[in-house]
Amino acid sequence: MGYIVEMGELFLAGNYRRERIAFVRGQGTRLFTEDGDEYLDFTAGIAVCNLGHAHPELVEILKEQAQRLWHTSNLYYTEPQAKLAKKLVELTFGEKVFFANSGAEAVETALKLARRYAFENYGKQKYKFLALNNSFHGRTFGALSVTGQPQYWEGFEPLLPEVTFIPPNDLSVIEEAMNEDICALILEPIQGEGGVHPLSKEFIEKAKELAHKYKALLIFDEVQTGIGRTGKLFAYQHYAIEPDILCSSKALANGLPLSAVIAKKEVMEALKPGTHASTFGGNPIACAVALKVLEIVSEESFLEEVTLKGKILKERIQNLDKYGQIITSIRGLGLLVGIEFKIPSKEIYHQLLAKKILTTTPKPQTLRLTPPLIINYREIDYFIEALEHSLKTIKE
Repeated sequence: MGYIVEMGELFLAGNYRRERIAFVRGQGTRLFTEDGDEYLDFTAGIAVCNLGHAHPELVEILKEQAQRLWHTSNLYYTEPQAKLAKKLVELTFGEKVFFANSGAEAVETALKLARRYAFENYGKQKYKFLALNNSFHGRTFGALSVTGQPQYWEGFEPLLPEVTFIPPNDLSVIEEAMNEDICALILEPIQGEGGVHPLSKEFIEKAKELAHKYKALLIFDEVQTGIGRTGKLFAYQHYAIEPDILCSSKALANGLPLSAVIAKKEVMEALKPGTHASTFGGNPIACAVALKVLEIVSEESFLEEVTLKGKILKERIQNLDKYGQIITSIRGLGLLVGIEFKIPSKEIYHQLLAKKILTTTPKPQTLRLTPPLIINYREIDYFIEALEHSLKTIKE
């Protein structure tokens, strides 16, 4: 055991089930340990480092901005923040942007914004939320309250009241559940922490239709699906609808803490001075890096390549059909892929970890793949070979 692991075990909170591995350096799709071992990263920090580790253009931007300005507070304007807001508006349906630091903070902001908007336009009786079973929106009280996985609630209740949970992709139930008291529906286009379960086009369209009918806001949590992960800049762009509010974080600044809430001007106007704030939100360094991230990822050719890589990755997994008794389904869009097994996914996870490949297991029988979007085809081949060897070992 290296000294970093030993020190971490002594002094860090025990709320994570960490592997006894300490990384000291990253380069592209690879991570390197204190012992000099090299790992192929098929997690990208859980869909965060979409452009890989230590991307040279991002490093250069970070260094330039660090030499100019780190922080001023949101009592003033900064160039990187203003430019990033403008860029996000140009690339999406939105007209106004609020910056925070994490996905949970973005969700908290969206919930407060929805309540405030409803209060100002329809009165205080319109305050309830509609959310989905199996969803995940974060660990803060508000975000946890709309997370449809009760195992995360244990020991933290009572949570935010008046949240109704419904099954994803059930058109009749969502129609029955909607009413005039609901101020917002919140959903993930693909339930990432729920095991990589995409919502159907019909369900998303129905959600939009009902939100409009009942004067509720439609919130898309794109913390995991955004910034090119699905082959579009944001997953909502796969559908012919737009949310009223969009939450983005994770890959927005490729690993620096930054999140954004994007909305139409009419909606965002509900956040008047004094109603909400973030000390570090829109930090100049994070915003400068995020501008370069968007410049790279929003290129049509880049997104087309993500779509192609995702297609090839899924096809290669599907071609392992002789292991059909172990693999039951493959889900996802772009380079957000979930493999469902008949056996515990940890068995596959540990086999791959032994081969120095990093993956995640959001559900007991699901292996999630979120490699950096810059992954190359040789690395996809290498992963498939390692996966096949793992399946063969287990089958025998």
